[in-house]
Amino acid sequence: MFEVAARAASSPGPRTAGQFLQDVFRATIIAKLVYCAPAWSGLCSANDRARLDTFLRCSNRYGYCADDVPTIIDLFAATDHSLFKRAIGNEHHVLQTLLPERNKMNYNLRPRYHERLLIRKSTYVDNPLFIVQMLYKDSY
Repeated sequence: MFEVAARAASSPGPRTAGQFLQDVFRATIIAKLVYCAPAWSGLCSANDRARLDTFLRCSNRYGYCADDVPTIIDLFAATDHSLFKRAIGNEHHVLQTLLPERNKMNYNLRPRYHERLLIRKSTYVDNPLFIVQMLYKDSY
């Protein structure tokens, strides 16, 4: 919250109360929605996502948030992508132990989202898990 106030104070030009309210909304509500989103977003039903999108649309209509706030699905996808890239790129990341080993390919095929072997999906319970979702993302 202090970062929002510092950023708002250093921005050029006059700011309205609505702009300050939008900054506080982004720093508190949006931050709480995306905090730990990779852990629980896979377990959200379509109804839960629709309710969160409705909340964001209503907040936008009342002027609490800016027009450029993405949908909840886009917010979840961005946080998932960010965490997965950090886990793949850092060999000391805590999620490295959950990732399968690297795939050794001798072919020059299209670039993949990751260089890991795909793990076997055994039951429905495995589908909403973060690692399984990210390993199978864009694996067509």
